[in-house]
Amino acid sequence: MAEKGDDGAAFDELLGARLGYLLKHAQLRLAESAGPALARFGLDARELAVLVVLAAGPSLSQLEAARRLGVDRTTMVALIDALEGKGLVERRRSEDDRRRNVVELTERGRRVRADAEDAREAAEREFLAPLGEQDAAGLVKALRVLVTGIRNGC
Repeated sequence: MAEKGDDGAAFDELLGARLGYLLKHAQLRLAESAGPALARFGLDARELAVLVVLAAGPSLSQLEAARRLGVDRTTMVALIDALEGKGLVERRRSEDDRRRNVVELTERGRRVRADAEDAREAAEREFLAPLGEQDAAGLVKALRVLVTGIRNGC
């Protein structure tokens, strides 16, 4: 067993092979680099994800957007409220079904989403740079398989 003061050996021996630990701490480091990049736009990663989903296709209700993001309705209401307060989204009646409300990006929301996405992508490239392009692409592909498998009940 590693001695108490030997941090590197303790990490390798105790935690270096634990997938959960590695994934969690990789995500924390990514958040540390992407957070400031998004903060310039007054956003956090969850808010940007909402903007991305809302911009991806036809107008969605809050519930539809929540389902796509895999968040509960209460969380989605809070996210939409925050984005609406920042002037990035607006709620309105659906033109197809007047009983239904949809959420759409404002013009400002479209610009902020595009700029924040560029900043997020740059932060991710910088974070993955130590792996090299091929290994970084492989990591992203492997994680996508794991997430898709989990969502498909595998």
